[in-house]
Amino acid sequence: MIRAGETGGVLDTILERLSSYLEDAEELKSKVKGAMVYPSVICGVAMTVTIFLLVAVIPTFKTVFESFGGNLPYPTQILLMISDFLQNQVMVLIMLPVIGFFGIQKMYGTDSGRTTIDRILISLPVIGDLLKKVAVAKFTRTLGTLIKSGVPILQALDTVAKTSGNKIVESAIMKARESIREGEKIADPLKKSGIFPPMVIQMISVGEETGNLEIMLNKIADFYDQEVDTTVKAMTSLIEPLIICVMGVVVGAIVICMFLPIFQMSSMVDKH
Repeated sequence: MIRAGETGGVLDTILERLSSYLEDAEELKSKVKGAMVYPSVICGVAMTVTIFLLVAVIPTFKTVFESFGGNLPYPTQILLMISDFLQNQVMVLIMLPVIGFFGIQKMYGTDSGRTTIDRILISLPVIGDLLKKVAVAKFTRTLGTLIKSGVPILQALDTVAKTSGNKIVESAIMKARESIREGEKIADPLKKSGIFPPMVIQMISVGEETGNLEIMLNKIADFYDQEVDTTVKAMTSLIEPLIICVMGVVVGAIVICMFLPIFQMSSMVDKH
């Protein structure tokens, strides 16, 4: 963009547009990160409480049950097996996430690995839809800014593909770029990719026909920025009650498993 501004003699305008674009992109990134802080804390607390019950509380009950003899109910036996596993395999449980993290990081460093991970992420039920919206917003905002700044369409698409942040989206844009090089319109190859929603394709097509492509692209970007904001707020509002429900089920199951032997305590005492 700076090169285009120097060539066209509009460097000040280019820098102003670039600044606005980077501010919008950073604001979107901050919204997504900020929205995930609270759910992450809730998940961490829920996992900590569950592990504490299994490691610290359950073994105490185990000694009481064993002192009475008899056979414990099957659910209680499973719970005690989980508790024993957590106590005896602490290092394994600590190392597995670490190994998994570095393994995924190393895999993401290769083209094939990154393509596989990005394909999995973009196909997830809820997260995938959000990532597609973010990709569409970023694609249209960047392309609209580059076209408005006088950057040729092929060069603009090359830049947009490299800054998409997703290998699947990048591949779709590069295929569209090759088709455009052969004389096709922008909307047709984007439609074939299957990544971009029909509304986006239609608006780009209208923008091409009317000569207002950059205006249409910016309108699409504004719409999908708002969609991303709405989706993130909806996800964060649903995550809290969902985690509470899951935590309630887990703790309830643990309590039931611990009380089952107590219900049989009188008969076990008589036998003893």
